[in-house]
Amino acid sequence: MALRFSLLADLRCRVAESPVYDERRDELFFVDILSRRLYALKLAGRTLRSWSFEAEVAAIGLAAGQRLVLALRDRLILFDPETGDRKPFAEMGLDPAVARLNDGKVGPDGAFWVSAMDDRPQKGPTASLYRVTPEGEVRAVVAGLTIGNGLAWSADGRTMYLSDTRGPWIDRFAFDPSNGALGGRSRFATLDEAAGRPDGGATDLDGCYWSAGVSAGVLNRFSPDTVLLERHPVPVPAPTMPCFGGPGYRTLFVTSLREGRSPEALARAPQSGGLFMAAAEVAGVPPWRFAAD
Repeated sequence: MALRFSLLADLRCRVAESPVYDERRDELFFVDILSRRLYALKLAGRTLRSWSFEAEVAAIGLAAGQRLVLALRDRLILFDPETGDRKPFAEMGLDPAVARLNDGKVGPDGAFWVSAMDDRPQKGPTASLYRVTPEGEVRAVVAGLTIGNGLAWSADGRTMYLSDTRGPWIDRFAFDPSNGALGGRSRFATLDEAAGRPDGGATDLDGCYWSAGVSAGVLNRFSPDTVLLERHPVPVPAPTMPCFGGPGYRTLFVTSLREGRSPEALARAPQSGGLFMAAAEVAGVPPWRFAAD
């Protein structure tokens, strides 16, 4: 069944990313990385809040209480959207002339997992995936990434997905949800421009992995045994990340970008950089929470 997307917020973000649904608030958080903004959209009533930061805001995770863990360009902070309080949490040790943080999510182990990307015009496999514990310990766990992306976990927490948008590949790892240990790694999918280079990812309760095909204007849905089951066109050419949320996690939200698009391309797709939604036939895997105090 084809997904029928509608425009939820026409914000025309430069690079909208990292949507995550907070069931306690019935609110969808997402970022515009290059504009250094965090957004929160209340689904009931469609009210929108936003905050600005001193650096790029790359990724979000839900944290204990009412706080969020935010990945800024080269560090993590804890942020309370109700009070505005910002607490430094972890320095990542990145060279700001070379790399910045990119894609991040809380894993089933309660740690925040965040990948970096080579931020230079001529990019290379210089970046890593990091695991950050609630105690603030930072450890690089996967090296050799160019643009780390696509983090997601199976519902039982025993499989982790990771992509490299410039690979362009998706890999999966055996995962121990009790301690975050990675096991066997295997190639899950290799894609190209036409198929959709893999950007952000999400998983559903049928065990499938959804990948934003940022170069092809589609969401690709893969079965657990690597079969491409469905290709869902979205209303704009460059979707960046899917996310399940809403009642029963049966609404699919998709962010998108407009940065780097030509005037002609934007004339054909003026809603680029918007947030979209569609009813899904399958429920998504709810997000985990970062256990920091």
